[in-house]
Amino acid sequence: MTPVRVGVFGLLGSGNLGNDGSLEAVLGYLRAEHPEAVVDALCGGPEVVAARYGIPATRLHWYRGEYRTASRAGAIAAKGLGKLVDAFRTAAWVRRHDVVIVPGMGVLEATLPLRPWGFPYSLFLLCASGRLLRTRVALVGVGADAIGDRPTRALVRWSARLAAYRSYRDALSRDAMRAMGVDTARDEVYPDLAFALPTPPASAPSGPPDPPGPVCVGVMAFHGGNDDRSRAEEIHRCYLDGVTRFVRALVRDGRPVRLLTGDECDAPVVAAILDAVDSPLVTAAEAASLADLMTETAAADTVVATRYHNLVCALKAGTPTLALSYAAKSDALMDRMGLGAYRHPAREVDADRLLEQFRALEKRSAELRRILTERNQTTARQLEDQFTALTAALFPAPDHTHAHTHTYREAR
Repeated sequence: MTPVRVGVFGLLGSGNLGNDGSLEAVLGYLRAEHPEAVVDALCGGPEVVAARYGIPATRLHWYRGEYRTASRAGAIAAKGLGKLVDAFRTAAWVRRHDVVIVPGMGVLEATLPLRPWGFPYSLFLLCASGRLLRTRVALVGVGADAIGDRPTRALVRWSARLAAYRSYRDALSRDAMRAMGVDTARDEVYPDLAFALPTPPASAPSGPPDPPGPVCVGVMAFHGGNDDRSRAEEIHRCYLDGVTRFVRALVRDGRPVRLLTGDECDAPVVAAILDAVDSPLVTAAEAASLADLMTETAAADTVVATRYHNLVCALKAGTPTLALSYAAKSDALMDRMGLGAYRHPAREVDADRLLEQFRALEKRSAELRRILTERNQTTARQLEDQFTALTAALFPAPDHTHAHTHTYREAR
């Protein structure tokens, strides 16, 4: 038999640990259930993806300055030309594949600042090429949200319509796509793909006689969403001030604090907090993957985090978690895992109120750990169903039987 040619697509290898974690989960599935598949990537950071995951990778954009703001006429012209060239490059890449998978990620949302001619345009090129060239494109466990900007909404809506397969990481995402005019009758909802990654060994939570243990605080270069551009700096200052005051309060209580990030762009926030608090109790983790983040959160007594995949890692590790929520996807995740009561708005961080919520969370630590253990077991079963459905949709060959699913379960 001719090996199935599978492409993976997205802003992978670009410094966002959540995106790379979703890729890692899909590669684990492919290697366990479809070891015959030949896999390569069209992505934002091809050198990183090739080195870390051992698959050939091609740069997503022809123009190397794609992610820099173009102000001079030459740069604007080059970026415009790049959009035209990318249409042909994307189609040529898609043509070489039987299947293309977009692994997780919030590819159908604009909860963070986003321009229509950026990734929404790239995703549209992918899905349109797939339809024209009869290559099955699958949006697997993706995030979506209602989009106000008309050009962005149109590109996202058509991308979803043109895809051969869609599944979502929460019901909110499916509802958003239905509201934007996509027929979601056959689309399913499963947990975030990162929950399929291996779980680190749980550390024994400290009992009452022990001194209080470390707290992981996940921070973010948060400037609001796509509709908050006029207030971006004000929102960022409020967020940074509130989180800094909260960390300072933890230090006054003698608590060791580990600062976590989820994207390279979060580093200045870590530096600002370290400088403002100036205590040996506050240290920064250097996590290079979701596995590293899970290990950090598993060793903590409690986690307070902003980035969506910081929350995923903490909940997957079974550690009581409080969300500094910046989007409905964070609220939906906390509800799914039984911690919906422990949320605080990232746009309006009130350090005193946050400290009250944190202390209330810690009082229920043992109970919440039991709840998370149960929810994680359910999540694992649901993701097995996701991968079984994906095999049926994308690899409709007679030899893909129950034995393949059994193999993947053992591999996990």
